[in-house]
Amino acid sequence: MTFEELVKSKEVDVRKRAVISIVYTQNILGDKLNEMLKPYDLSPEQFNVLRILRGNKGKPANMSTIQERMIAKTSNTTRLIDKLLAKDLVSRQVCPNNRRKMEVNITDKGLSLLLEIDPKMNKHEESSTRNLTQKELEQLIDLLDKIRN
Repeated sequence: MTFEELVKSKEVDVRKRAVISIVYTQNILGDKLNEMLKPYDLSPEQFNVLRILRGNKGKPANMSTIQERMIAKTSNTTRLIDKLLAKDLVSRQVCPNNRRKMEVNITDKGLSLLLEIDPKMNKHEESSTRNLTQKELEQLIDLLDKIRN
């Protein structure tokens, strides 16, 4: 769908078109991700936490480290961890060096779940970007970096 078809107008400032297009695309990608994760009873934010913990390769992460690496910075990390704990996908313990900090690790069940989701996530990413060449993908990343910075 072109921008003009989306907003039913050709008289929109190019900056507004760019922002609206980004937000609209983000919503489409988010909806598809939610749909993919629904059978696993995971939110995108919970999935993000699991991937962060898997990336630690067995080393625990404290709550602030997880929060820093989250894609959605507004997420309530403690609530996300509590939900993942209830599903036995993560474990949590008091940091031995600083009793005020909690350390979180992914469980074997969490790792197994990610292994099951990985092929579907790869398919989601491939289908979302199938109309772009490698060069266009790199250019898109560069342009989005410019917008964020």
